Amino acid sequence: MSEAAIQLQQVTKEFKGKKAVDNLSFTVERGTVVALLGPNGAGKTTTISMILGLLHPTTGTVKLLGGAPQDRQVRDRIGAMLQDVSVIEGLTVAETINLFRSYYSQPLPLEQLLQISGLDNERNKMASAMSGGQRRRLGFALAAAGDPEVLFLDEPTVGMDVTSRQLFWDTVRAMAGKGRTIVLTTHYLEEADQVADRIIVINDGKLAADGTPSQIKATTTGRTISFTAGNAVTTESLRNISGIVDIEWNGRRVKLYSNDTDQLIAELVRAELEMKDIEIMSGGLEEAFRSLVSTAKV
Repeated sequence: MSEAAIQLQQVTKEFKGKKAVDNLSFTVERGTVVALLGPNGAGKTTTISMILGLLHPTTGTVKLLGGAPQDRQVRDRIGAMLQDVSVIEGLTVAETINLFRSYYSQPLPLEQLLQISGLDNERNKMASAMSGGQRRRLGFALAAAGDPEVLFLDEPTVGMDVTSRQLFWDTVRAMAGKGRTIVLTTHYLEEADQVADRIIVINDGKLAADGTPSQIKATTTGRTISFTAGNAVTTESLRNISGIVDIEWNGRRVKLYSNDTDQLIAELVRAELEMKDIEIMSGGLEEAFRSLVSTAKV
């Protein structure tokens, strides 16, 4: 039980000569909640598909729970909630969940799966008649059916309302608290910031960053200065001031990204710029992610 949950060693995946994943290596320890982030086309889906055994790497090795992802014994210990949830015509929600429960040697009880997915009231509803948000919750119930040691969640809360989203993350936290390993992808970066123990950023198929949310935010342009600028303040005039990493306008409101906001505010005052309503803010994961992705492309 001491082996890592997931191991990728120098993994490359090529499609028609183009590298979707490029020499990627990382290890995920058991009991960790990991957010795998990256822009569209970065290689996230390909990486997860290789970890699940749906794709084979062109070069390198992938291990899941110490074995090959395709092994039946390994598959019995994992669950996956992918973006597209297909349902079988003619089956109710409860019947669909029971069908998936039958695929595993030690499944969770039906009542528990209905509860954690918030679908108890829909148990007798035809699965094909469910809304998009309800289908996402059904996808979670199916992923959790085998009481998995490793659970993959691909954009899990898309289409969920606020109440369903809260129940979902409460359930995920409870599963992590019992030692389950969770790997998730999401475009809702505030969710990754709140839930993940660790964040892995992939860009252009390569590892761009790896660390805790605090570490990711601390090592990038994590603070900003924003103010309402006078008419004489332009992008060109701001570029003459040292310490500005990036500039973002919203009407006459300007946000300046900097590695040292203390020094920058001194430079702005020294330049005698027309400024009012000045705010200095610590950057969040979104700013850090934006910086990592733009830096990787330079």
